[in-house]
Amino acid sequence: MSKPTPISGFPEWTPAQRMIEQYVLDRIRDTFELYGFAPLETRAVEPLDQLLRKGETSKEVYLIRRLQADADGPTGDDALGLHFDLTVPFARYVLENAGKLQFPFRRYQIQKVWRGERPQEGRYREFLQADIDIVDRDTLAPHHEAEMPLVIGDALRSLPIPPVKIQVNNRKICEGFYRGIGLTDPEAALRAVDKLDKIGPARVAELLAQTAGASEAQAKAVLSLAEISAPDASFADAVRALGVSDPMLDEGVEELVRVVETAAAHSPGLCVADLRIARGLDYYTGTVYETQMIGYERFGSICSGGRYDDLASAGATRFPGVGISIGVTRLLGLLFGAGALSVSRDVPTCVLVAVTSEEQRAASNRVAEALRSRGVPTEVSPSAAKFGKQIRYAERRGIPYVWFPGVDGAADEVKDIRSGEQVAAAAGEWTPPRADLRPLVS
Repeated sequence: MSKPTPISGFPEWTPAQRMIEQYVLDRIRDTFELYGFAPLETRAVEPLDQLLRKGETSKEVYLIRRLQADADGPTGDDALGLHFDLTVPFARYVLENAGKLQFPFRRYQIQKVWRGERPQEGRYREFLQADIDIVDRDTLAPHHEAEMPLVIGDALRSLPIPPVKIQVNNRKICEGFYRGIGLTDPEAALRAVDKLDKIGPARVAELLAQTAGASEAQAKAVLSLAEISAPDASFADAVRALGVSDPMLDEGVEELVRVVETAAAHSPGLCVADLRIARGLDYYTGTVYETQMIGYERFGSICSGGRYDDLASAGATRFPGVGISIGVTRLLGLLFGAGALSVSRDVPTCVLVAVTSEEQRAASNRVAEALRSRGVPTEVSPSAAKFGKQIRYAERRGIPYVWFPGVDGAADEVKDIRSGEQVAAAAGEWTPPRADLRPLVS
């Protein structure tokens, strides 16, 4: 077999990086549960018509088909694709299980998703997301939109990563403003503004004219709105100063003021109102969020989401919701690439139990079992080589302690191979320092 060629966009972390990832997931999970979100996992595939009905995603969806599939391609229930986010499958899950759920329903979901976009630094075709959503029947109170940044702020603050800034906007502000200046296709205008950071204001103005039918004056007004940014509720005065009136605009301003003020009371400086944030997916209807990691702003958002009113509906019954998603693989990939995250050792093992001779391996196994029963990660030496070689094996793997079983009635001893200190110890009593028990992420 020839040497395999890596497939770009499908990251495979080293064991040390995987330990960092698991640490990060544990901290995120803990925070989500502190806020009362319950775990959920949905299937990896969804009907293709469901995946394609919202947002500009048709070019990104991976299709699923059997090797011996019909030449005409899959149809009906067989037309499946891998989910590109966790919000669409969650909406489907709510519709299927509404009779079993208690509303408002709060769930978190940590799963892989797949997108067929061009791989680059921080962007992958297979990646892990950590989502929270709150969904209710018929109506969803606006205060849930203000809660999202608090959860995400606490989750990201618990990690050994740079500080973050959550940028917030409200789709109602944008759509109400666009209607107020006479634009008849606010969705097209939103999609154009969403590209502002990528292509700049001049090109966005051209897109507004081409796709939304905007005049030069209308395009200028749209860009003036997008320039507004403030760390507090003063953004509302800047919006009103533009002189545009519309009921939806007023409603959006009021809702965004609540989000910004709630975040400021919980964590000053966490949120900033930024009216250029639009989010490309069409299903958002209220508050939208994007999160920048300080020092890594050029790579875009590491956490995003928003309010959606119409994604999940069955006849006359609607299930509006609000959610936000941490791009775990994206976040970690950027930090791994910068060498900004490390772990104190490459294996979970805290203690290596030496083997005096193969005939005495059972004695070493008993020591390991006693240590493991007390929560000390332990492995037994793979060979009964000279103790010097067993110590070097531990050094290569980053294991801090080597345990030497006593022979002929002598007491067991444990050695800290970093300092060279060696002391008598009993497997049923000895405990390593807390800092050595598990690998430390920094």
